[in-house]
Amino acid sequence: MGTLRVGIAYPDPPFNGMPGDTGLDVELMTAVAERLGESAEFIRYAGADAGGVIDGLCAGACDCAAGITVTVERQRVVAFTPAYLITGQALAVDTARHPHVRSVDDLAGLTVGVCATGAGRPLAQRLAAAGRVGAVETFDGGIGAALSALTSGGCDAVFGQGPALTESTKPLTGVDVVQKGLSTDPVAIAVAAHDGHLLGRIGDALSALESDGTLQRLRRRWLGNPYTDQSLATL
Repeated sequence: MGTLRVGIAYPDPPFNGMPGDTGLDVELMTAVAERLGESAEFIRYAGADAGGVIDGLCAGACDCAAGITVTVERQRVVAFTPAYLITGQALAVDTARHPHVRSVDDLAGLTVGVCATGAGRPLAQRLAAAGRVGAVETFDGGIGAALSALTSGGCDAVFGQGPALTESTKPLTGVDVVQKGLSTDPVAIAVAAHDGHLLGRIGDALSALESDGTLQRLRRRWLGNPYTDQSLATL
């Protein structure tokens, strides 16, 4: 039996780092590896920074990367399977300081924190260019770094991927996710741009897991979203 080396941004609940060191992507990639007749070895990239995982993939440190939001910039350097999840950016606010902020329409003059390589950065920059956001601060180290700045007063609000932002704010007093569905972002498995063979094998495994109900069960368990047609339930 071979080994499928899977790069993951860690911790990134509910995709990984959940109690028992599990999560959606851990269970999904274990099932994918089994379909390929292999075992999954998870290569952790600290800070939940997808950019670091992609760098590792391009350097050959892992065979694939799970839980990667598909963007135009990333498609230039890696190849993606069909999406297994459609999610979107969400807005978290320090409601203790800014109880009036309930949506992006209330961010004028405020500072929004985003992950340096995250899909929320272009959204925040567009809003800033339109004068709807006061300033944009970028943070290395994933959503945890941005939320740390939020709780310490380094920014007033944070954009992040819906499921991860929701899970990460649960233990934070005075921080609430006030708006979801600010974008439509496919999440997929990435492989090196030149590895069409592995891309096809993993794509076939995903299709089989969708057909036998495994993917629906995983989405329901970790996200409350069982739909095969992900456009029915963007998170």
